[in-house]
Amino acid sequence: MHTLQQVICVVYSIIMRYTHAQFMKDFPNEDVCLDTIFQERYGDIKDCPSCGVIDTKFYRVKGRKCYACMHCGYQLHPLAETIFHKSSTPLKSWFYAIYLFSVSKNGVAAKELERHLGVTYKTAHRMARQIRLLMTQDGQIGGFGATAEADETYFGGKRRLSRGTRHKTAVLGVVERGGEVRAKVTDVASARRAQAFLSTAMKLDTILHTDESRIYLWAKKYGLEHEAVNHSKNEYVRGRVTTNTIEGFWGQLKRSIDGTYHAVSPKYLQLYVDEFAWRYSHRDVVVYPVLLELAAKRV
Repeated sequence: MHTLQQVICVVYSIIMRYTHAQFMKDFPNEDVCLDTIFQERYGDIKDCPSCGVIDTKFYRVKGRKCYACMHCGYQLHPLAETIFHKSSTPLKSWFYAIYLFSVSKNGVAAKELERHLGVTYKTAHRMARQIRLLMTQDGQIGGFGATAEADETYFGGKRRLSRGTRHKTAVLGVVERGGEVRAKVTDVASARRAQAFLSTAMKLDTILHTDESRIYLWAKKYGLEHEAVNHSKNEYVRGRVTTNTIEGFWGQLKRSIDGTYHAVSPKYLQLYVDEFAWRYSHRDVVVYPVLLELAAKRV
């Protein structure tokens, strides 16, 4: 029986890479996939929640995706309330879809999942959306220290109005230099929105680097050490003051959305922003075991 811990050990033994060959070896069939989810959710269970027998064993119910107590028959359903809940798609297809998301730098389109998995576009679209939900930034509050870079960017709009921002969707972002990134879609990139966003991501002793935009003028009054580069005067680096890191993230995000998804509506843009922010923040770890662990949790 494979567990996520075993998978992680194998992954790190092959120097921070998780290949397709390793995936096929670790998850050859449906039973192994189901056992992996069960072990992740209930691997530490010792007593039956129903009969209370200590150190009981749970066996796989034949023909069903659940496990039963050997004493009273109480059943545990490892897929309940997860992204796999009530899905008729084989678990191995789900695992492979998660694998594709884990190794792709530029994202995975629903049409690509459709071709790889042999499912309908509707099914592939739903699977992609459920996997992106694993990468949400919800609940990430505080923690940024040292030096952070903040900036705003815009998506969409009509081509003939591309020089302005009136018909575009604003995204605020902040990255800890050498650390994580957080980004939030907003109706307007204003000082009030920027302050509310950054105050949840940074500590008061964080050194903030931005460009000359007026939406960050409040930073020093708020108690932050704030330095800015003046892009309008072709100033992009002044000593250690720069916004090149956050702008690099924007570049990767825009190239990926343009090249893979082509266009994303404002309604769903946050899901895609979350995906690439999560991907960036986990750039130094093997992503697949992390995503599998998240997939086994309740949503």
